[in-house]
Amino acid sequence: MKKLLGLVLLIVLLVTVTATTSLKPNNMHTIQGTWELQSFYNYDGQEISDTANLQEGYRQVKMYYNGKVMWSRTDPNDTIGRFGYGSYKITDTDLIETIEYGDYQMLMALDTLREFTFELILKDDTFSQISFDAEGNRTFSENYMRID
Repeated sequence: MKKLLGLVLLIVLLVTVTATTSLKPNNMHTIQGTWELQSFYNYDGQEISDTANLQEGYRQVKMYYNGKVMWSRTDPNDTIGRFGYGSYKITDTDLIETIEYGDYQMLMALDTLREFTFELILKDDTFSQISFDAEGNRTFSENYMRID
């Protein structure tokens, strides 16, 4: 009986020590959720040269969930609504969106380009998707805040 009790105590001790000394995984920020556009940055090479705030009534929302993305935009100066739907993936440095369908204007654009690759700066409650030119220089970014 003493041996059995000793064995149980040893197992409990090993489990406790293992549980308290295990390395916790480094949780990467997640883009999954709902995001609203806050501003735009213009770049001069790699540096921000200008910040453009949204016009009154302009609203753009993106939703990311289980590898799917959907976005919509309302612009009071444009009577044509905008939306798109597709898939996405992120890496440590990039956001890649592949648009499958959308409004008429988006479908016209999809004839020439379906996959969009952005530099990604992702934090807990904000992210920026940065466009770049053929030489790899930053051109502008869309800056989002998590709303859900």
